[in-house]
Amino acid sequence: MTQDSIRVAILGASGKMGHYAVEAVDDAADLELVARLGSKDRMESVLEAGATHVLDLSVPDASPDHVAFAVENGLHTVVGTSGWSGERRAVLAGQLAGHPGVGVLIAPNFALGSVLASAFAAKAAKYFPSVELIEMHHPAKVDAPSGTAVRTAGLIAESRAAAGVGPSPDATTHDPDGARGALVDGVRVHSVRLRGLEAHQEVLLGGPGEQLVVRHDAFDRGAYMPGVLLGLRTVASRPGLTYGLDGYLDLD
Repeated sequence: MTQDSIRVAILGASGKMGHYAVEAVDDAADLELVARLGSKDRMESVLEAGATHVLDLSVPDASPDHVAFAVENGLHTVVGTSGWSGERRAVLAGQLAGHPGVGVLIAPNFALGSVLASAFAAKAAKYFPSVELIEMHHPAKVDAPSGTAVRTAGLIAESRAAAGVGPSPDATTHDPDGARGALVDGVRVHSVRLRGLEAHQEVLLGGPGEQLVVRHDAFDRGAYMPGVLLGLRTVASRPGLTYGLDGYLDLD
């Protein structure tokens, strides 16, 4: 490894996503894995290992403290942990203001196909009066809607607002059990948790006499590794906070 190599510390290395990330970083010729930490291990170990980059795949409660530590110590960070609300991102942006050379990427989804599907759906959504999301995951997933669905709904809402498109038509006035799903930025999102699934999302767009479905399927966590590596290779050149891997892609 050269002096300018990307030296990576992985937080949450023993988790399901962490196992894939360890292998991916180990196999990358331009990256060096220097530390594998659990969620409760000392963050000082990252500094002692000489890391330049942190990959946070830990847990939502610990992630903000991990990222704050990395920022304070000048380490570029890629985050795949869920739970990064707008309020948390605002606090992080304030922290980064005092460290203008540090880059942080928070990615609701690392699968390049998923990121592209969300971007394509957002571009298409301004041409259709109706749009709804169905996100389908394994039953061990603890959050609903998924971070990817929330991100997709936000992109769709921005696209429709910029084009002056109103809410999807919906005559429902009685829904005591929430059958119509969650309303995220004005977009209906339906969550399915089913044994045998991994991570799947459909964006359904409807117009007079037609329907367009934009779907992405991830069958195992290996699908996320190209995006993880892209994030680690890019984050140092993008100081400040980037939310969404689409910020690193040429998607206009």
